[in-house]
Amino acid sequence: MSVFSNSTANAKFSDLALLLLRLQVGLLLLTHGYPKLVNFTDRMERFADPFGLGPTISLALVVFAEVLCSLLLIVGWKVRFAAIPIIITMLVVIFYAHWDDPFGRKELPIMFLVSSVVLFLTGPGKYSVEGIRT
Repeated sequence: MSVFSNSTANAKFSDLALLLLRLQVGLLLLTHGYPKLVNFTDRMERFADPFGLGPTISLALVVFAEVLCSLLLIVGWKVRFAAIPIIITMLVVIFYAHWDDPFGRKELPIMFLVSSVVLFLTGPGKYSVEGIRT
């Protein structure tokens, strides 16, 4: 009998996998959002404006997704909600900001997109703020 055939072990491994996925997406995406946050005033006039909202609002929405939503993923609170702005941001990055770029420039946003979709579908798992039972 293998440790991987036990349904209790599978559930624990699934929860651990979701924790690792949340940490990976949250921490790595935070490294992209934090510089945008600390250099907000320098970037707000020249940031891309794909929806005609203005570059400042577009940058604020990206900072919201890449900083606040990343932090929510890391701690595991409101994960499905947090995944939605990340998904939208990555779709814009892939299909607007890097549309004409080679595939190599799109790999990371595609990874963030697919990982965020998985988290949206699965939720945060047991090892999260949402998973704490009172």
